[in-house]
Amino acid sequence: MNQLTNKLTIGFSPCPNDCFIFDALIHNKIDTEGLQFEVVMEDVEALNQKAFRGELDITKLSYHGYAYLTKLYQLLDAGSALGNNCGPLLISKSNDIPYLTTHISDLKIAIPGKYTTANFLLSLAFPEAKNKIEHLFSDIEEAVLTGKVDAGLIIHENRFTYEQKGLKKIIDLGEYWEKLANAPIPLGGIVIKRNLPDELKQKVNRIVRKSVEYAFANPKSSLNFVKANAQEMSEEVMYKHIGLYVNNYSVDLGAEGKRAIKILFDKAQESGVINKIEEDIFL
Repeated sequence: MNQLTNKLTIGFSPCPNDCFIFDALIHNKIDTEGLQFEVVMEDVEALNQKAFRGELDITKLSYHGYAYLTKLYQLLDAGSALGNNCGPLLISKSNDIPYLTTHISDLKIAIPGKYTTANFLLSLAFPEAKNKIEHLFSDIEEAVLTGKVDAGLIIHENRFTYEQKGLKKIIDLGEYWEKLANAPIPLGGIVIKRNLPDELKQKVNRIVRKSVEYAFANPKSSLNFVKANAQEMSEEVMYKHIGLYVNNYSVDLGAEGKRAIKILFDKAQESGVINKIEEDIFL
């Protein structure tokens, strides 16, 4: 943070849900209580990597990635992506789903990043799936179609496009998680540097919450910003995407959202994916 200007760096992805959430904050449609924000827009895995290097004051972060960074960052109550029926899908060109399911260890799988929650859920469902290759999330369908990989782990708007391209679902990892945990899927949250003053952290949380509330009250207000970053996505798909990932948990995690995150981290610790978390992760 630049102490002279009250300017904070903030990272989020160009995906419709993030642009929808942060449009009011960065375009001064709400009172930012004297704070200014320097925006860094990157793919979620690139943001994960920046967070590991401690480069950003505030950032969107996969919950899987956050599990390794609790000493450095604290989770805001506002801005998270949790939900039902919105999890990652494992897809393939092949129709022989039973064979693929029983031969996961033989498959070359494209994943959207090592520290994505999608990869964590894949590891939880199929610990034997070891042959993983990292791709930009938007390139995974093409990698499957061209045979570079046997299967792909898709997230975001690709949920709405894979069937049109002739690809088949092996498993919905969101459904897998919801049956396992009886809780919504924690995908990504907004974190802030732990060493910043508590008063400032609370102020940022208020501003993010107000930005989400403004977006819900004025859903068309962010359309130009969303479109500008949506890469040839149709308006219908953009709003489906927003509807999938922006909800009441984005306004405030609440008890149920916090319970889901705790379950995720408990499962990760039980399976040896992460070490024990000692810090209080919630604001």
